[in-house]
Amino acid sequence: MTETVSGAHQASASEGDGVRIERVFSTEGVHPYDELTWERRDVVQTNWKSGETVFEQRGVEFPESWSLNASTIVTTKYFRGAVGTDAREWSLKQLIDRVVSTYRKGGEDHGYFATSADAELFEHELTWLLVNQYFSFNSPVWFNVGTQSPQQVSACFILSVDDSMDSILNWYKEEGFIFKGGSGAGLNLSRIRSSKELLSSGGTASGPVSFMRGADASAGTIKSGGATRRAAKMVVLDVDHPDIEEFVETKAREEDKIRALRDAGFDMDLGGADITSVQYQNANNSVRVNDEFMRAVEDGTGFGLRSRKTGEVIETVDARELFTKISKAAWECADPGLQYDDTINDWHTNPETGRITASNPCSEYMSLDNSSCNLASLNLMKFLKDDDTFDAALFAQAVEVIITAMDISICFADFPTEAIGKTTVDYRQLGIGYANLGALLMAMGLGYDSDGGRAMAAAITSLMTGTSYRRSAELAAVVGPYAGYARNADAHRRVMRKHQAANDAVRPLHAADRDVHELATQAWAQVQTLGETNGFRNAQASVLAPTGTIGFMMDCDTTGIEPDFSLVKFKKLVGGGSMQIVNQTVPRALTKLGYQAEQVEAIVEYISEQGHVVDAPGLKPEHYEVFDCAMGARALKPMGHVRMMAACQPFLSGAISKTVNLPESATVAEIEDIYLQSWKLGLKATAVYRDNCKVGQPLADAKAKKADTAAETPVTEVEKVVYKPTRKRLPKSRVARTTSFTVGGAEGYMTSGAHDDGTLGEIFLKLGKQGSTLAGVMDAFSIAVSIGLQYGVPLETYVSKFANLRFEPAGLTDDADVRMAQSLMDYVFRRLALDYLSFEDRAALGIYSADERQRHLETGSYEPPVEDTGTSDQLIGDLSAPDAKAAPTVEVDAPDAEEVAVAKPAPAGAHTSAELLEQITGTAVDSPLCFTCGTKMRPAGSCYVCEGCGSTSGCS
Repeated sequence: MTETVSGAHQASASEGDGVRIERVFSTEGVHPYDELTWERRDVVQTNWKSGETVFEQRGVEFPESWSLNASTIVTTKYFRGAVGTDAREWSLKQLIDRVVSTYRKGGEDHGYFATSADAELFEHELTWLLVNQYFSFNSPVWFNVGTQSPQQVSACFILSVDDSMDSILNWYKEEGFIFKGGSGAGLNLSRIRSSKELLSSGGTASGPVSFMRGADASAGTIKSGGATRRAAKMVVLDVDHPDIEEFVETKAREEDKIRALRDAGFDMDLGGADITSVQYQNANNSVRVNDEFMRAVEDGTGFGLRSRKTGEVIETVDARELFTKISKAAWECADPGLQYDDTINDWHTNPETGRITASNPCSEYMSLDNSSCNLASLNLMKFLKDDDTFDAALFAQAVEVIITAMDISICFADFPTEAIGKTTVDYRQLGIGYANLGALLMAMGLGYDSDGGRAMAAAITSLMTGTSYRRSAELAAVVGPYAGYARNADAHRRVMRKHQAANDAVRPLHAADRDVHELATQAWAQVQTLGETNGFRNAQASVLAPTGTIGFMMDCDTTGIEPDFSLVKFKKLVGGGSMQIVNQTVPRALTKLGYQAEQVEAIVEYISEQGHVVDAPGLKPEHYEVFDCAMGARALKPMGHVRMMAACQPFLSGAISKTVNLPESATVAEIEDIYLQSWKLGLKATAVYRDNCKVGQPLADAKAKKADTAAETPVTEVEKVVYKPTRKRLPKSRVARTTSFTVGGAEGYMTSGAHDDGTLGEIFLKLGKQGSTLAGVMDAFSIAVSIGLQYGVPLETYVSKFANLRFEPAGLTDDADVRMAQSLMDYVFRRLALDYLSFEDRAALGIYSADERQRHLETGSYEPPVEDTGTSDQLIGDLSAPDAKAAPTVEVDAPDAEEVAVAKPAPAGAHTSAELLEQITGTAVDSPLCFTCGTKMRPAGSCYVCEGCGSTSGCS
């Protein structure tokens, strides 16, 4: 899409004339904003726990195509200026213009563009990509760029600390400034002497763990008082540090303290009044292991812990025992994770400058000490074509624009310390990545934990990084390579060859990933040619970040490299209210897999009721894997997460922010295996989380709470009272109806009789062409149900028990209201529900007539139209008003006419998809509550993100 004067693009870059821009996304003569329909919205945000309004701004302007959730998060997080004043931003146009105009000016000031026309076209292309949600910069760009604040554009920082008090106190100060700017930092404490070594004065050193306490308290304070989000930090210690065992067990011991205090009656939930008394809770901890240690673990041999001052071995430990202690601590409290030192440094482009010793808080950015990285992520679903193939060429063209913009930002950026500023300007580390991988694979009919899914993910990641380095080499011809390149040229080119070799090792499995891989192969060939001639503008190009807040800004279904969280989502509506909807990727995937419209509708309706696909009517078991999610009945196996990371890691400059989730029943041995396999598969870092391992996580398992309450309630002897049901017999002459039906080719008749008040009192079932035995069984079943109804068993109970019961015959029916049935019983009781239950009772069971389903697709409501409410146009128009009383419409972005959407009002207690999943499945989502709005967060990479307000516990 863009064109330089060097290498494969024959122009004048070699003469330093600048980059020429080719129009790809925007339309000539039309501003990107003018291609969209805009509307005004009111953003009011409430803390669901306290009922307090925490934010309010009315009349903000966004494109119609942006969801309410996206506009809410952008308004509350990224609009600058005091709320209620004229200085406050009120339109997305103002926000994007503030940022893009700064990028354009930076490019012009530093000689990036060949002409002013190229600069203007760059501005339009960048604006088009942002306003259409094709990508987003990381949060600090939106916070700071174009404002009076320092122009901090980086989300990720790596610090350093030496073995001196001055350096340690400086560490506290630098972290504080980084947290204040809305970013996160990580560092390695291994230079600090251990508590087993002497000071020059003759005393014993405190050791790094003691100094972690002060840094943790500082981060906790800034977390409570910061204006943008909570602090995020990473602390790393080398496995050969003499204090490694103390470091490993630090957070696990604190977890024991939390249990003791909780049992004593203190409020130890996250955000609780007493949790601040617990230490080391504001950082992620990681152990930096090397190949020597991992081989010792495999062999069961000893491993030496070394003095920080002399490097000599001062203690030998059993490597396997230490590895088990690391895994046991992770089993108990999810810390520490592992970082694989030799793998990390084998892919390091700047080893002559220094080793990579640490990472940012979420583990995706790994580079030199005292450095930073600005991130940007692409929305992969935007590149899915109508034929469900990935538009690799368009994706590569977007990457070129974005990499150009990201490099320009380093020219005008401010940095929290002089050392970080110098390293970043000299090495220009970038972190392009993506979101929505899980949704993309599902839409393409590929399982996340499948060879096809991994092949596609690898090809896309390879294309992204190959295109990025090609663009970096082209930029080097225009504005020069990074300052540290000459010193590290051989090493940098060696890593480029490693990436190319990894790309050559990918084996495409189908035409879709073969096309992407071919473009990636071409990009890597150009990287070698252009890099040899021009060098590279950037020491690093790509990472896979959590994409928490910016993922919501782009309306992504899934974050980063993650699979889908769940198949059923919570959706807020512009007109007020909320709905429970089935992820729109599901019907698209079912159509891709060859299911017909009637089958798709039945499967989607089943998912709406159950939250999963197990036993969905007509769905082939071999297709279950396509719909596997992070949570629920078909939750992905832990190694499925590891294998996906391993497929993508060889094509990333940095690493991957991702946590491997394990069930509560997982063992220490399973965590050991995950850590060991991650090393063998070439990952740079691995973090794990076992459900319910943290005492402070607020859970929502109502059944467990009820059981606990019952167990604690003292039993008192009381007089036993027996209540005997009374039979209500039908009158001699009663109203009855007979229904003929066909289920999967089997014919039958059902006769139902009602009491005078219209309630069902009896049923008789007769099947055609059945033998005497089956006829007798059906007669007995009919009598049993009829007597139960007359003794007061509610019809709803029978429907809930027998609807979705699965056995043959099953399949298509001749009933327009019940298109698919999983069995005769499933059909019979759905038909009875439609004939005898009220709309409200049926809706609670997820059973609707054909007319009601059609009405929902047209108006967003299953209920019959309300009389005297005006025309349909007036009704829909009223929804934009905050006080509208009409039922809200459901926004459905259908890729084709056959797509089916199932939506219903969300349960009153659900405010996010995590809370909705808990209510549907009756199981708990083990995540903290959001400090801002009080709703349950959900995992995003190695962090958590709030779907309600966009707050994150991480750094993206």
